Amino acid sequence: MLKGKKLLITGGTGSFGNAVLRRFLNTGAEEIRIFSRDEKKQADMRRVYPDETIQYYIGDVRDLNSIRQAMYDVDYVFHAAALKQVPSCEFFPLEAVKTNVLGTDHVLTAAIDCGVKKVICLSTDKAAYPVNAMGASKALMEKVFIARARTVSPERTLICGTRYGNVMCSRGSVIPLFIEQIKTGRPLTVTDPHMTRFMMSLEEAVELVLFTFAHGQPGDIMVQKAPACTIGVLAQALLELFGADNEIQVIGVRHGEKLYETLLTREECVYAVDMGSFYRVPMDQRKLDYTRYQMEERKPRLSVPEEFNSNNTVQLTVEQVKERLLKLPFVQEALKDWSVNKI
Repeated sequence: MLKGKKLLITGGTGSFGNAVLRRFLNTGAEEIRIFSRDEKKQADMRRVYPDETIQYYIGDVRDLNSIRQAMYDVDYVFHAAALKQVPSCEFFPLEAVKTNVLGTDHVLTAAIDCGVKKVICLSTDKAAYPVNAMGASKALMEKVFIARARTVSPERTLICGTRYGNVMCSRGSVIPLFIEQIKTGRPLTVTDPHMTRFMMSLEEAVELVLFTFAHGQPGDIMVQKAPACTIGVLAQALLELFGADNEIQVIGVRHGEKLYETLLTREECVYAVDMGSFYRVPMDQRKLDYTRYQMEERKPRLSVPEEFNSNNTVQLTVEQVKERLLKLPFVQEALKDWSVNKI
């Protein structure tokens, strides 16, 4: 499927970029382009992946010319560049708009102009019923790629996207923070022990993107069925794994945070398609002249109550969370380092 093709990963030096790059290296792809604005992270990646297939482009999705230069002769684009820290985006909302909304439009413009065959845009659960600047910018990002999917022939450029939940151990996420606090003997700073979040590994996020690449139609949003747990359960699981007894300090919900996240809204559940391990939210194919269409009774297709969120999905126990954590390379390395230093 990717053999002999040229791929571009925007935000390619991030957690997802590294994970999807590792998957692509053994596919026979002719060239994999890493596009990001961080030269230090690119230099680090060169040392980790000494592979001539990988080419590095410094640029910013905010700059149409820089992304256009990296897009030439590319077959497929995986658009992961984003500002994703919720509190930071609350303080600098226009920066979130510049990267997440305008940057996405630049990527799509360059892709269409360069004849890219397929673009997969990565979104987040925070785009569903957004209450913070990061989520609102990602919701607009989804609207942008859906709108652009309507205006270009899928035979020329097929545009679709994914929406996924919390990715465990991604940069800036809470698990590395908790582990660092455990190692240094500090209290675990829990926002609200009853707050729930979807729990996905980076590998599961990559699987969602690859499934979307294989099955996505123009304007689709693909969602993976994911379990969740409370932040209190997550903190307890980590304490038990490390055999630690750090205090838990409840600091309150941070700027822009919700008590639970949503992957499918009530409105989307009406017409979403169950695809086994995934849900497909198809693009509304109607045009603006609604009088041309016969109204049909809209009955929910999915067996979920009103919406699919981190409160009504499968809730993981402490033991189940520990099992998931033990599969993560970051946690494995942290536990090894912890046991060595304790001897």
